[in-house]
Amino acid sequence: MNWAERIQEFVTLWVVIDPLGTLPVFLAVTTGFSAAQRKKAAVLATLISFGVLVFFALAGSWLLRAMDVSIDSFQIAGGIVLFLFALTMIQGKAHGDPHAPAELNPMEIAVYPLAIPSIASPGAMLAAVVLSDNARHDFPDRMMTIATFSLVLLATLGIMLAAGRLVNLIGRGGASIISRVMGMILAAMAVDLILSAAAKWLNLPPI
Repeated sequence: MNWAERIQEFVTLWVVIDPLGTLPVFLAVTTGFSAAQRKKAAVLATLISFGVLVFFALAGSWLLRAMDVSIDSFQIAGGIVLFLFALTMIQGKAHGDPHAPAELNPMEIAVYPLAIPSIASPGAMLAAVVLSDNARHDFPDRMMTIATFSLVLLATLGIMLAAGRLVNLIGRGGASIISRVMGMILAAMAVDLILSAAAKWLNLPPI
């Protein structure tokens, strides 16, 4: 096993998945949830993210080629989706009315926005495709890549499960502030994804 390559993959996936950055998003979208609902949303989001990233690691490159979609186009589309979600966070609309328990659905929250585009972000999907590119890696290598991002997802799950204590500490007001600040950061990340892909397409200097 090439430990240097595994460590490099782990660092890359840690940066693009950003387990710590997921925490403010998780706090924002689970406001009003009970502890059991919050735990269910965290577990479901992690499992869904794992499934999405495994799919892109094993078949993402083939799918994009079959549909004649470039990596740059996929990155721009993902950046647009991430930017639209960031706007809802900034405006305080990333989740439904916290005073309407009947509308709280951990499954829906787990799919969007927790799994996609927060955990299995456009950057994470791209990383899964690039790190497991069929042209450069064989099947055992791709399995090791999957094992590596499994570790990152487990860390993400652990952070989300510990969020309940933080909610009790900072309250809804603190969670709302964190949500809006994180929305600005996500918006900047989305713009960076779009501009980086556009710069590569137009052969411009890196952003």
